[in-house]
Amino acid sequence: MDPRIREHAETIVDHSIELEEGDDLVIQLPAEAEDLAVALHEYAGDIGANPVYLNNSQRATRAYLRAREDDFELPDHELALYEAADAFVIARSGGNVSEKADIDPETTADYNRARRPVQRERLSKTWCLTQFPTSGHAQLAGMSTEEYENFVYDAVSLDWEAQAEFQQQMVELIDDAEEVRIRSGEETDLTMSVAGNTALNDDGRANLPGGEVFTAPVKDSVNGEVYFDLPLYRQGREIEGVRLTFEDGRVEEFSAERNESVLAGVFNTDENARYLGELGIGMNRAIDRFTYNMLFDEKMGDTVHMAVGSAYPETVGEGNEVNESAEHVDMIVDMSEDSVIELDGEVVQRDGTFTFEDREDE
Repeated sequence: MDPRIREHAETIVDHSIELEEGDDLVIQLPAEAEDLAVALHEYAGDIGANPVYLNNSQRATRAYLRAREDDFELPDHELALYEAADAFVIARSGGNVSEKADIDPETTADYNRARRPVQRERLSKTWCLTQFPTSGHAQLAGMSTEEYENFVYDAVSLDWEAQAEFQQQMVELIDDAEEVRIRSGEETDLTMSVAGNTALNDDGRANLPGGEVFTAPVKDSVNGEVYFDLPLYRQGREIEGVRLTFEDGRVEEFSAERNESVLAGVFNTDENARYLGELGIGMNRAIDRFTYNMLFDEKMGDTVHMAVGSAYPETVGEGNEVNESAEHVDMIVDMSEDSVIELDGEVVQRDGTFTFEDREDE
């Protein structure tokens, strides 16, 4: 086994989920990530935790969705598993990143609606989403398999204490602010209130790699237009050139230059999928290239991402409404040129560089 896999597992167990003796752990990984599952089981055994291993097969999910298509029901047995669990680990992997490309977006929306209580229960526990490098994701990123492996393992093995200290500067600025304004180029000018909400420091726990500061906007406060100039993969399809217009928090107009029907499926999932649940600011300088993988791409320095759909309850202050949806879809704005982030009218980032950052141009 590549020794970096055991190092990856050790980081997950000791840092990301802080596994303890007696904890009931759910490990949900694709077959391609079996080595990571083995390493996680070894550490769980050393600690005295109790792992359950689920094979997260995209081929199997595709077969089920194509066979059933609608009238999905809440899987009570899966819900019971996560109700009993103390922690879970899930990894992105697999040979074909487009495995579910031929699933109708409405089918996916129906499926997600039925499983919403499962998603809510999982997010209430200690969890970690990570990546296991495979040739499929390497190809998507435009890298050789070896190059992609190096990229992934370099990204997950940062000095997370130092990264947390760097990001805490942005946390404190947001927590002291009431209004955020994002401007980029001629097509993005968006304002939102964060008054009473909380910014969180993602230092490689729920996401590994980490590397962002994120919060939730006040639900009805988002106004303006945003152009997401970096693409995303959703249901095995690439969505490009997304434009959204917000009025009093709600997406009133939307378009995409490619696969707009997939985007429409997201907004048709439920009413709250048309509201913004997250604002995230990428701060991980070790992630220096776009890979079509949101787990990495949203953490890049010089980016801002916003997620339509569900908000993380821990980011929403008392008295503010938590946006609840079966969707949570992140989209990215490149902030490296002709862009600013303002907090209460004061610029805190210009062209990707934070005001508190000592950064030399590459």
